[in-house]
Amino acid sequence: MTTPSFTTLAVHQDGAVAHIQLNRPDKSNALNAAMWQEIRAAFEWVDQSPTIRVALLSGAGKNFCAGIDLAMLAGVQQQTAHPDGARSREKLRRLILDLQDCLSSLERCSKPVIAAIQGACVGGALDLVTCCDMRYVTDDAVFSIKEIDIGMVADVGTLQRLPRLIGDGMTRELAYTGRNVEADEAVRLGLANRNFGTAEALTVGVQALAAEIAGKSPLAIRGSKEILNYSRDHSVADGLNYVATWNAAMLISADLQESMQAKLEKRAPRFAD
Repeated sequence: MTTPSFTTLAVHQDGAVAHIQLNRPDKSNALNAAMWQEIRAAFEWVDQSPTIRVALLSGAGKNFCAGIDLAMLAGVQQQTAHPDGARSREKLRRLILDLQDCLSSLERCSKPVIAAIQGACVGGALDLVTCCDMRYVTDDAVFSIKEIDIGMVADVGTLQRLPRLIGDGMTRELAYTGRNVEADEAVRLGLANRNFGTAEALTVGVQALAAEIAGKSPLAIRGSKEILNYSRDHSVADGLNYVATWNAAMLISADLQESMQAKLEKRAPRFAD
């Protein structure tokens, strides 16, 4: 598939790895109306491109992302205006659901998504990275649920996904106070997988991780993400039943045969996309 071009994202493919960068550095990569829609389009491209096995998400400049663009937020009332109050609120609900779906595209994407985070990752940016499979940071990374400080409830994923990462009590503390969580605390809480220290080390580290994942069976990687997402949202019994059904369909594959043959021949396996 042809690599798409965007106005708010810088996108390129390097072998089996797609690099998607939020690209409004002069605005700290704040999420304007175009960026929301382009994020969904980019991850639909990743999902549908057979040659892509992993996606890296980063932000250009000093900060990963400063959250929703305040100009966009200020225009919501005008965008959803209607003489009938009920219909105005219905339009607002539809808008919120669409923004939720833009971010959920990362979670729906069948390929692992790795977030590389430096500087600010606040408000809507935290909603964004909780949709990723893994998060890696620099020393200056800062997270916060900023919505409380502008008098609103976070509504595009943080309050639903963050408790699964750091627990209910700590999520409530952050949601009620809006306080900052710096890099080392983020790692301790389980929000971030690892602190690489510098931006340079972060880039090298996540690229090495992406390359390692890209070298595994793509069929097994996609299946693992499907099972992990399903099991997170269902009981253990449901998850066990689902993985049994999945492997009944997918276990006997060319990837399994290639893995076994590569071990016998003491070489790296070579998998089809």
